Amino acid sequence: MELLAQLLPFIFLIAIMYFVIIRPQQQQAKRHQEMITNLQKGDKIVTNGGLIVEIKKVENAFFLVKISDEMTAKLDKQSVARKYEDEA
Repeated sequence: MELLAQLLPFIFLIAIMYFVIIRPQQQQAKRHQEMITNLQKGDKIVTNGGLIVEIKKVENAFFLVKISDEMTAKLDKQSVARKYEDEA
C-alpha cells in the first residue's frame, strides 16, 4: 500500500504528459501525413523553407514542383509544411 502511495504521483504525471504533450503531437503528425498523401497534381503547397510551389507530378517519395514558369525541382514529401490556400 505504501509503494502504491509513492508511485501514484508519478503515474499521475505520466498520464498528464501523455494527454497534454504526446497524444496531440501524434494526432498532428497523423493529420500531416494524411494531408501529404492526399496532395495531387495542381495543388499549391508551402515548403518548410517558405516557398509556395505548385505540384506538377506525384512520385513515391518526391513531388516534382513548379517554382516558376521556367523552373521545376524535386521536393522531398517530408519537406511539405502545409497546403497553400489562397486568402483572396
